[in-house]
Amino acid sequence: MAVSEEGGVGGREKRKEVEGQKRIPLSADEILFVKGKAGVLAIAKVGAQREFLVETPEKEVFLFASPEDLIVASGFHALKSEEGGMSSSSSRSSESSENEEREVGRSADENALLRGLKCVIFMLRELNSPLIVLPREHPATKRLRTVVSVGKRIVLSCEITPGTHPEQHLLCATPEFNGVEILAYKGGVSFRGLSEAVCLEKQHFAALN
Repeated sequence: MAVSEEGGVGGREKRKEVEGQKRIPLSADEILFVKGKAGVLAIAKVGAQREFLVETPEKEVFLFASPEDLIVASGFHALKSEEGGMSSSSSRSSESSENEEREVGRSADENALLRGLKCVIFMLRELNSPLIVLPREHPATKRLRTVVSVGKRIVLSCEITPGTHPEQHLLCATPEFNGVEILAYKGGVSFRGLSEAVCLEKQHFAALN
């Protein structure tokens, strides 16, 4: 698992798992992306003592957060279903061309998803947007590309309906992140159960004034 830091911060470095946890330094002016095959996580510090509004179908709840707490946004790639396999008469060059086009499309979708996740966190942290919880039967739950939670400890699950859980310790994610635990610590973020196959990328992120 490699960490790539952009914006002149540094190159790549290896982080090893220590006692079941991976600890990554993270400051208030940084955002960490955790890239998997089917989804992406974006993680940033709350950055200041503050409260968030959680809007549920039944009531409005105030969520108090400390500067070291985390905002975690989970995003899902727009996966296209493949219609059948290649016919036996298809050439290897055609198959290679389709694979290249698929990779280009995936790269474009990932770049858009990274920008979207960054915007979601910015809206919460900088614009005081509320956390909105949908009813379980709401049709929008099937169309969500991003969901978000705030807290000191967040557990990822692929077995819940996106956007419907007011409990901020639980967040919907793709199966590759199922069961991963994300914890805040002073000056960083730690993971339990995170695969070594993921790619970590750290970028500059506007800090609170």
